[in-house]
Amino acid sequence: MQRVYQPPITSVISPRNKVINKKEQAATNFQELLHDQVKGLKISKHAHTRLAERAIRIEETTWDRIYQKVSEAKHKGIKDSLVLVGEAALVVNTTNNTVITAMNRQEASDHIFTNINGAIVMN
Repeated sequence: MQRVYQPPITSVISPRNKVINKKEQAATNFQELLHDQVKGLKISKHAHTRLAERAIRIEETTWDRIYQKVSEAKHKGIKDSLVLVGEAALVVNTTNNTVITAMNRQEASDHIFTNINGAIVMN
């Protein structure tokens, strides 16, 4: 029985239906990875989408403070924390330093947050 040789796939189709090679894809993925990390915190795809949809902008200095407080919470044994900052409410997994979801404060006022074992309130 003869086998048919199938060459490896060297390109993929991007979401914009444009054919790109693997080097371009790797560069794009690396840029997305950098974009999704803010001062030691990773932002999940879900949280990134929520931040964009809700037009929530958090200053770099605020991200620094959030990271410091999340680190403190981690040392105190908190695993999942609600972080309340000026205009946003974030749920952060301290074990992975990952922002799981985000919403604006007005939206958060009508929600019940479950599966958290700590809260960080920042002005």
